[in-house]
Amino acid sequence: MSPVRIFIVDDEALARTRLRRLVSLDPDCQLVGEYANGGDTIAAYRRVQPDLVFLDVQMPGMDGFEVARAIAGTRSLVILVSAHADYALRAFEADVFDYLLKPFGRGRFYESLRRAKARLACERPGVGTGDRRQAGPVTAPSPQRSAPDRIAVKKKGSMVFVKLEEVDWFGAADNYVMLHRGRETHLVRATMMELESKLDPARFLRVHRSAIVNLDRIKELRPWFRGDYLVILRDGTELRLSKNHRGNLEAHLLLGAA
Repeated sequence: MSPVRIFIVDDEALARTRLRRLVSLDPDCQLVGEYANGGDTIAAYRRVQPDLVFLDVQMPGMDGFEVARAIAGTRSLVILVSAHADYALRAFEADVFDYLLKPFGRGRFYESLRRAKARLACERPGVGTGDRRQAGPVTAPSPQRSAPDRIAVKKKGSMVFVKLEEVDWFGAADNYVMLHRGRETHLVRATMMELESKLDPARFLRVHRSAIVNLDRIKELRPWFRGDYLVILRDGTELRLSKNHRGNLEAHLLLGAA
């Protein structure tokens, strides 16, 4: 298979040099564009449309989020790169593939690159092959992008990433959402509706207007009151399953049940 085609976009020459070297050490990758600003990136993107873009957040003129929005809905994956942890939540909301916080080590870089290559191979098996069709404009439609597998949360003044597979459930907290992972809780800057739209529906399901549950954490269902049920999680947490959401849960869990 032909290499994964990559853009590097960063206004700092030293940062581009380091990314260029890291990319060059992976035989599955090919650098097809290197740019210092968003304008040049968009112009080149319309011609090349790479598979993967390493995109700096802070750049003069058009910043990384503006570039990410401009190429949203295309076939490319975007990995945002920044020295500021405060942008992590915006990165999640922007639906980018990953977020690298400078200074990052080689291990973190290649972990992100490995996951991106796996996603590309899964979504577009023919990517990079000789029969690939000519890329269209930035606004061209494309297959639906897969759901993210991590979420950024604030913890003791810093930003940390939580793997979504480790989350037990999400609960509404006014205009925010509370993430529950074991005995830990974290506040997420999103509404339930916004969060639900980004989560993988094969893994997370709304059971009530104020609760979204990791399906793997459900232990049992108990009849409760007027057609409602209690969803019992492995750790003993009890959540209400409303009648409005019962059908969706049955479709995921109860097919073939007596």
